Amino acid sequence: MNYTKIAKEVLQIEAEELIRASTKLDDEIKKAVSLIFKTKGKLIVTGVGKSGLVGTKMAATFASTGTSSFFLHPTEALHGDLGMIDKNDTVFAISYSGESEELTKILPHIKRFEIPLIAMAKSKDTTLGRYSDLFIPISVEKEACPLGVAPTSSTTLTMAIGDALAVCLMQKRGFKKEDFASFHPGGTLGKMLFIKIKDLMRKENLPVVTVDTPLKETIVVMSEGRLGNVLIADESNRLLGVLSDGDLRRALMKDDFSLEKKAYIYATKNPKYITDKNMLASEALKIIEENKLQHLVITDKNKKIRGILHIHDLIEAGIK
Repeated sequence: MNYTKIAKEVLQIEAEELIRASTKLDDEIKKAVSLIFKTKGKLIVTGVGKSGLVGTKMAATFASTGTSSFFLHPTEALHGDLGMIDKNDTVFAISYSGESEELTKILPHIKRFEIPLIAMAKSKDTTLGRYSDLFIPISVEKEACPLGVAPTSSTTLTMAIGDALAVCLMQKRGFKKEDFASFHPGGTLGKMLFIKIKDLMRKENLPVVTVDTPLKETIVVMSEGRLGNVLIADESNRLLGVLSDGDLRRALMKDDFSLEKKAYIYATKNPKYITDKNMLASEALKIIEENKLQHLVITDKNKKIRGILHIHDLIEAGIK
C-alpha cells in the first residue's frame, strides 16, 4: 500500500476544502470580528468531541492574541459551570452536525443570559443554527477519511476559520509582537523582548586585577574566575583592558614572554564594553556574535566596571 500517496491525497483534499471555503466566507467573518471585538466580557468557546478539542485550541489562540477567552465544556456547563457565563460575554458554539446532544441541551440556558451566540455548523437549518445570532458555515464536500465519517476536513476547516478570526482580531486591535510576548513571557519571543543585560550579568566575584598585577598572579585570577578572561582596571576600577585566554596563548609565542611581566602588556587595550545595563539581552547577543566575543563588559559612563555578560549566560537563559 502506498502510504505516501494516501498522505498526499489527504492533504490535497483538506487543502481543497480550505480553498473552497475561502471563496465563500464574507459577511459572516466581518460580523463575527465586529461582534467579538465589541464584547466587553469574555469569548466563551464550547463544543464536544472533536469540535470540543478544536474549540479548546481556538480559545487558547484567542486568549494569547488579545481576545479574553476560555473553553467551556457543555456537560460541565449543565452541572454548575453555566455560572461562568456573564451578561457581558459572547458564546461561540461549535458542532459540525449542529445536533450534538450535550451542546443543544445548554442552548436554551445560554439564551436566558440574552447574550450573543455565534455558531459554527454544517447548516443553518440545525438546532444550533436556529439558536444562533450569527452563523458561520463549516460544511465540506468531502472528509479526508476514506469512510467519509471521521472528522478530518471539517475539523481542519473549523480550526482554520478560528485562526482566521484570531488574526483578524489581532489586526483590528493593533496587536504587536510586544503584546504577544507579554502573554508568553516564558517563550523565546518573551525572552527576546523582556530579559535585559542587568538580569543576566555577573556582578559578584568578578575576575579583576590592577594594571600593575604580574601575569603569574593574573593567570590564577583567570582560573578562579572561570570565565576565560581577566579584566584589568586602574585604582578607581575603571576598565583599561582585558586579558583573554586567546591573548595569553598569543603571548606565549613571543620571544620576550615572561610570567613576571605585567599582564597589562599582553592584554587587549580597547576591549568592547557597553554602558547600558538596560539593553535587551538579545541585542547584547548580537553584539557578541558580530564581534566574535565570548563576553561583554558592562561599565558605567565613567568606564567603572559593573559586570560581565558571558555568552554562556545568554545561552543558558535561552536567548537566541
